[in-house]
Amino acid sequence: MPHALAVDDDANFLNALAELIEAQGFTTTTATTIHDARERLLHTRPDVALIDLRLPDGSGLELLRELERSNTSEVIVMTGHADVDSAVEALRVGATDYLTKPLDVVRLKEILAAVAHNQLGFTDAASPLEEARENGRLGLLLGASEEMFEVYRQLVRVAPTDATVLVVGESGTGKDLASQTLHLLSGRAEAPFLPLNCGAITPTLIESELFGHERGSFTGADKRHKGYFERAHGGTLFLDEITEMPYELQVKLLRVLETGRLVRIGGDQTVEVDVRVVAATNRDPEAAIAEGKLREDLFYRLSVFPIRMPPLRHRGDDVDLLADHFLGLHNEAAGGEKELADDARLALRAHPWPGNVRELKNVVHQAFIMADGDVDAACLPARVRGAAGAPPRLGVDVGSSLADAERRLILVTLEHHDGDRKKAAEVLGISLETLYNRLDSYGEEGAG
Repeated sequence: MPHALAVDDDANFLNALAELIEAQGFTTTTATTIHDARERLLHTRPDVALIDLRLPDGSGLELLRELERSNTSEVIVMTGHADVDSAVEALRVGATDYLTKPLDVVRLKEILAAVAHNQLGFTDAASPLEEARENGRLGLLLGASEEMFEVYRQLVRVAPTDATVLVVGESGTGKDLASQTLHLLSGRAEAPFLPLNCGAITPTLIESELFGHERGSFTGADKRHKGYFERAHGGTLFLDEITEMPYELQVKLLRVLETGRLVRIGGDQTVEVDVRVVAATNRDPEAAIAEGKLREDLFYRLSVFPIRMPPLRHRGDDVDLLADHFLGLHNEAAGGEKELADDARLALRAHPWPGNVRELKNVVHQAFIMADGDVDAACLPARVRGAAGAPPRLGVDVGSSLADAERRLILVTLEHHDGDRKKAAEVLGISLETLYNRLDSYGEEGAG
């Protein structure tokens, strides 16, 4: 875990600053004078130092030499507005950045995130984003749209910290995958990632699942049980459908988040836990608060860093990217070589996807099963085919000759497949040679 040194002679400011730094996943040492800071540096090697320019026993810049020897990567000087010139001068003599008071918290968080990110072994804080831009994916998430790239940017920023994250989005948008990706990008990647669906556990059992219980604490409790918090120690706990957690239990969750301590049901021993919590909901959090489904104080504690997952209908070409990906997985599993036909792509792009990526995944699976060869629109469920993918209907008047009906059917089929004679022949069940002969007889050789 990265370490920070904070030096300021205002005790209240220093305590608040230390709390903010620790919320970003740092351990923190504080000092109020240059002398105290030097004492701290004898025993610690900070990754980042935040130093007030004016201290009781001199200028904070006097610490630059010691910080350089300790290989501190970021030295940030803090100053009042009247001392900006001094701060700029500090940059010339070795400081890496400066912040004016009152501090720009957003900027400070960005600096801390970059420091933590580098400590995890990345040579460039933007490298995961560059890779995502090139490959169209980040961790377990797939997508090359700008909407998804914004999600990637936020995940890369917050992952190295210990800030609680609230992922909001419609069902099927990938909130669970975003949470796992966050865990994989964090310093907790080697520790457990445990998901708990708060809506899938009965209200009478969820407290025991979260916090554990002692033997004999209730009927059926024949042995001590460690809850999700204890089992996720050192790692990440993903609380899905957080608004489905019983309202009265949310108070206990809030207490654990604030103290890092819990007591098992039926016990009296305090257990300390080090867990990063990521929560998710498909509800509008403010509406859930108004409806009494979510405590307002818990919402603010969980949403230190909110991330909103975009619906699939707003992700443009990601529909094609995801469909090809899912189809490729089925091809690999079944040893097939099926591809998506153009009419199927048109239908997929036109569908509004109320079930988002989850619905698309299921539709592709169904279409793969239905397809004898490549997946065309006829293989898709009726609700997805819609107007965009449905083959045109051909009406034939009674009294028409078979030759005329055949001619119209061939020409309409050819047009539907954008002049692709091979595809039209396959759909019509005739050889490519026969199709060419028919077109020759119709005088349509140049058609399509």
